[in-house]
Amino acid sequence: MTSLPAEERIGSHIKRAEQALLAAKNTALKPAAVTVPQYAALLWLSEKPGISAAALSRLCGVTPPTMNTVLKNLQERGLIERTPHEWHRNVLETRLTEQGHAVMELADTAAVRVERQLAAEFGAEERERLIELLGRCARVLDDLR
Repeated sequence: MTSLPAEERIGSHIKRAEQALLAAKNTALKPAAVTVPQYAALLWLSEKPGISAAALSRLCGVTPPTMNTVLKNLQERGLIERTPHEWHRNVLETRLTEQGHAVMELADTAAVRVERQLAAEFGAEERERLIELLGRCARVLDDLR
């Protein structure tokens, strides 16, 4: 017997919700032919053109090697372009191509639909409280690292 029953472990509930969210988004993103990590990269690139792979990996919550794989796949599909930074030649700036913008729009429409369906399950105060509680979880866990 363990010292903390599984049903009392907050992390298990967070993980279950995360897995359900990822599965729902993966299904929704199929018409755009992108994965959730690829979509996350496209979304951030649409908001921060020219961002480095290292900064993008932090925003997307993946390791730099994982982000390099994501970017390689997006580049091979012609959805992004990577060019040397004007002053820092060893830093590659990453931007969406015209095709990348189109795929991002399609993917974002699908992802927003999932987000809205999830949000609709909660009242406005519940949504605010959930966001606050999840933020507290993240801060506590970040501090443990």
